[in-house]
Amino acid sequence: MTTAYQPAQGDDALEQERMILDSVDRFLAVEVKPHVHRLEHDDIYPTEIVEKMKEMGLFGCLIAPEYGGLGLSTTTYAKIIERISTVWMSISGIVNSHLIMAMTVQRSGTEAQKQAYLPRFATGELRGGIGLTEPDCGTDLQAIRTTARREGDEYVINGSKMWITNSGSGNTIVLLVKTDTQAQPRHKGMSLLIAEKGPGFVVSKKLEKLGYKGIDTCALSFEDYRVPADRLIGGVEGKGLQQILSGLELGRINVAARGLGIAQAALSEAVAYSQTRKTFGKPICEHQAIALKLGEMATRTQAARLLTYAAAAAYDKGERCDMEAGMAKYFATEAGMENAHEAVRIFGGYGYSKEYNVERLYRDAPLLVIGEGTNELQRLIIAKELIARNPV
Repeated sequence: MTTAYQPAQGDDALEQERMILDSVDRFLAVEVKPHVHRLEHDDIYPTEIVEKMKEMGLFGCLIAPEYGGLGLSTTTYAKIIERISTVWMSISGIVNSHLIMAMTVQRSGTEAQKQAYLPRFATGELRGGIGLTEPDCGTDLQAIRTTARREGDEYVINGSKMWITNSGSGNTIVLLVKTDTQAQPRHKGMSLLIAEKGPGFVVSKKLEKLGYKGIDTCALSFEDYRVPADRLIGGVEGKGLQQILSGLELGRINVAARGLGIAQAALSEAVAYSQTRKTFGKPICEHQAIALKLGEMATRTQAARLLTYAAAAAYDKGERCDMEAGMAKYFATEAGMENAHEAVRIFGGYGYSKEYNVERLYRDAPLLVIGEGTNELQRLIIAKELIARNPV
């Protein structure tokens, strides 16, 4: 994996990061936090918040400056996602899917594709995500059935996709298709196309979810949908699976940062509540049962943070980091799940009420152990890479 831009180093990088994170904190405090409860409860797409995110350049935060982006390091990006997720995880997903799409084009696209799309991705003029999973295909991406048949200077696409983030309010996706249904091994027949909405690109329905509200997650169908052939990423068929897998490393670092954000939010809520809620004449934080929970929650959160930042640093070096990203994704999302669960128990009956944030954290967390590759898959990836790196 190569990168066209190396982020600032040393003191300059630290000062840049501090200024950016301060700006994100102000944005979250003023533009997001006061509106989360209403938007999440009513499952309303946060249009005004997204417009502010465009103005801040968040949709181009990883895109190289030569293409109009901010060119931030992945470590800074992970810290941004962590902060966003402590306030409202849903909007971190709006950024994540979009940036996987953008970085796939930046890493694997032709120069003409980079010039045509990256500046528009950076501003949010074109915004979207990745079209991978299908009704009968999730973790096993080689089993996709959506086909793209070459006709002259176009590909004709037929099939369907499921659980596609940003596909309702967005206008572009990177679409994984079969350009050769007979290829063996199967991945040699898979390609990626840059697909903008148009005739035959149908948003079938918005999917209702337990949590992760506000963001649009949709089912898509493609009915003789046509894409110009020059939107084949990299210009060569059969490279699609390899191209998107490196993008999923970034996605897993993002999801790890989201898990970390939820873990931190649950911990902060529990620490504050345990000092004000009293039973048997003293704050509940002074009861040993609660203190043990807080100690475990704090340790999980810090361990998740260190793993997430380590994976981001490995990604910034331009190395394959399947194991580091897998470890971070696995541990941090489980930490989010466990901390959200413990926070509900610490809050007692109030933890079950929609008036308190921990109820939302409890509903948001399960998505993270499933999305971007299940945690069962992550453990297999970790083990496989561990063996590969340590041959006998």
